Amino acid sequence: MRAPDKPDRNLALEMIRVTEAAAIAAARWAGRGDKMAADGAAVDAMRFVLSGVAMDGIVVIGEGEKDEAPMLYNGEHLGDGRAPQVDVAVDPIDGTTLTATGRKGAVSVIALSERGTMFNPGPCVYMRKVAVGPRGRGAVDINASPTDNLRELSKRLGKPVQELGVVVLDRPRHADLIAEVREAGARVLLISDGDVTGAIATAWPNSGADILFGIGGTPEGVIAAAALQGLGGEIQGVLYPRDDSERDRALAMGYDLDRVLSTDDLVTGDNCYFSATAVTDGDFLKGVRFTEFGATTQSLVVRSRSGTVRTIETFHRHNKLQEFTTAGF
Repeated sequence: MRAPDKPDRNLALEMIRVTEAAAIAAARWAGRGDKMAADGAAVDAMRFVLSGVAMDGIVVIGEGEKDEAPMLYNGEHLGDGRAPQVDVAVDPIDGTTLTATGRKGAVSVIALSERGTMFNPGPCVYMRKVAVGPRGRGAVDINASPTDNLRELSKRLGKPVQELGVVVLDRPRHADLIAEVREAGARVLLISDGDVTGAIATAWPNSGADILFGIGGTPEGVIAAAALQGLGGEIQGVLYPRDDSERDRALAMGYDLDRVLSTDDLVTGDNCYFSATAVTDGDFLKGVRFTEFGATTQSLVVRSRSGTVRTIETFHRHNKLQEFTTAGF
């Protein structure tokens, strides 16, 4: 007699504990002007909780190389060593400056996918990106002009270009891009940091964001791809070396700097997990609230295989938070 199948394990629901812990730890530093302390607290919290997860994880997107980051470094093993084998991408705080200044939009994020399915950016810290939600999937081309992409997206969404919301990181390098978007008639939604949430916003109902353009972090692009896999959106990227040295290193390692990396190139397979917990208030999640009984958090949890998207509000008792604090945050 055939044994019944084991229940399908949703690692995303376990990862929410990881991002909740990091967000709470970071929120203690919100508005205090010290982004390094906030990031360090989030890293410590995230690593502590990850150590108890039943998985054999390897960090592909982390805080840096081992010599530069003592925790959550690229190549580090996480979990208790048991199956499943997974690639891990972490950003304990997407928006450290936002946290330090007490501004909106900071989140703690993590993504997992099956071993060998997550793109390793190597030396390329930045990439050109375009991201859209489910209805815009297939309507954009990163090698087309912003104007042409806006016109195609307008047709696909069935609304005028003038009503499109375009997310762009507020950086001097984007001056020409911003000017072209405005010339095309679309609305520019500038963000100071946090292009993971900027990409997710394009796939979130009533966010006001329809498309993301610009040059941002490659690690953040991989993490956003994991989220968009489950949300049904799309991201495209082209690696963007910062200088000749970085270009030469990338070429020597075999990277094709002209290749358009699709969502499926950045995170292959159909079984990836994403969790994000807000540190400070954002467009679709409330930040950590400290209360007389402890703290509350709001999180977004996504799994690509099932296509499930959950928003979860969690209440954390004060005495349990103290236990975690003595463990490192």
